[in-house]
Amino acid sequence: MKNTTTVLDIEKARRLALRALTKSGAARANVRYLADAVIDSELVGMPSHGFFWLPVYCSHLRCGKVDGTVKPTVSRLTPVAYRADARSGFAHPAIEKGFAKLIPAAKKYGIAGLSVSNSYNCGRLGGHTERLAREGLLAMGFTNSPASIAPPGGIKAVIGTNPVSMAAPDGRGGVGFVIDQSSSVVAKSEVMRHAARGEDIPPGWALDANGEPTTDPGQAVTMAPSGGYKGFGQGLMVETMSSLMSGAQLGSAMSPFATDAGGPCNSGQFFLAIDPEGFSAGLFADRFADLAGSITAQEGTRLPGLSRLAARQQSLARGTIEVDRDLLKRVRDCTR
Repeated sequence: MKNTTTVLDIEKARRLALRALTKSGAARANVRYLADAVIDSELVGMPSHGFFWLPVYCSHLRCGKVDGTVKPTVSRLTPVAYRADARSGFAHPAIEKGFAKLIPAAKKYGIAGLSVSNSYNCGRLGGHTERLAREGLLAMGFTNSPASIAPPGGIKAVIGTNPVSMAAPDGRGGVGFVIDQSSSVVAKSEVMRHAARGEDIPPGWALDANGEPTTDPGQAVTMAPSGGYKGFGQGLMVETMSSLMSGAQLGSAMSPFATDAGGPCNSGQFFLAIDPEGFSAGLFADRFADLAGSITAQEGTRLPGLSRLAARQQSLARGTIEVDRDLLKRVRDCTR
């Protein structure tokens, strides 16, 4: 089988991502965290959230769907409540600026929350919650997305694939686990990647205009919810936490992430950071060790997200990532 990928040095890949974004109209300070997140998705083995999106980001910068120069603002509502306004810019600088307030507040008061409104696609949600877990905080994150899941019994999409993430510290200075799961069977970007390669999608991923299962990505109108009505319920909770709680656009009113159609997406995110020590009376680390041990003691089991953290270490040790050649050409075209 013909090899269609090429190997890139990690730092060269990071510089290429930054150059593509800045040449497309973004201020460098606004896309450092975004470029890091793109590369990190490649490192952990999630290319569907990595280089794959760079040409889309660049196109949206050029057409004005996202403002790459605007500076986000963060408002202090109470000592433990913050609200970031991305102002139709990238989610990443708004999240980064909000975390600078959220982390010390959670450590001082035991718990703190951050809403993010009027933002662009926040990428891999688990990357943000992992960042909080590395600070010793139990973190939850929510983000909504353009409508692609219909309610049970219906065929018209009203909520997005709406992922939810929890990242837990292990109580001993490391990350215990990272759960990051969409409310659909798979992330919508996986259907997009299959379509780009001219490949069928597996049964059970998506539904056509009549609400019937399809393996043709071109006929995929709505995404199949994970676990049927339970997946829709999870997505509804995420919509409440991310859109309603931040005042951002509902998924049903949001322009698509994947095309140039429509204006700014103006999605929403919400993050909750908790210092586990006080709430657990200092027992969190011991209880976590017991829980983790009960899982990993069984042959063939693992804690969620740890295989991705191991993949990152392996990628860093190699110093390289693999990128599809055609995709790499499109990214390089964005630097001209």
